[in-house]
Amino acid sequence: MNLSRKIFVGFVVLFFATLLFLVYDISRKTTFPGAKSKAKQEQERKSKAKMDSLKNTLAPKSPIHQP
Repeated sequence: MNLSRKIFVGFVVLFFATLLFLVYDISRKTTFPGAKSKAKQEQERKSKAKMDSLKNTLAPKSPIHQP
């Protein structure tokens, strides 16, 4: 195998390794569209965190509306 072919094969291997890494990284940060129940549970958890513990209503969004 001559030098130019070795360099080409090296670039191909590097390209596919980078491509596989990017696919793996993106797949970890996204959810499958069929997994709507997880997204719904996460939304409910976030909305419960915003609830006011005394009045069981949403907390004011700005300090202007606070009594």
